[in-house]
Amino acid sequence: MNVTQLQKIVVDALEDIKARDIEVINTSKLTPLFDRVVIACGDSNRQVKSLANHVQDKVREAGGQVISSEGEDNGEWVLVDLGDIVVHVMQPTIRAYYNLEELWSGKGPSRARKAAAGE
Repeated sequence: MNVTQLQKIVVDALEDIKARDIEVINTSKLTPLFDRVVIACGDSNRQVKSLANHVQDKVREAGGQVISSEGEDNGEWVLVDLGDIVVHVMQPTIRAYYNLEELWSGKGPSRARKAAAGE
């Protein structure tokens, strides 16, 4: 399965059970580890866990592989590693605090400092 197909499965699974603020970030030029980061919000521990589990179920049903997942115990932030795509399902306050969109956009603080220094 290619990354575009996997991305569609992930986004559809998140939309199925009402994830909010779904964002897909292409990281293929930033890291060789994975091609996409998908970030989405759930309103409660229960919804965050359900969203992450639903993504895993749909990927497996489509013949994809779930490499690992972390954070199910707490439910504030669950990370699902699908190889080419890393999915972060978070509660809104956690998402705002960590601001992964800025980190993975390629315009984070470290790049800004390097640009200012002429590197």
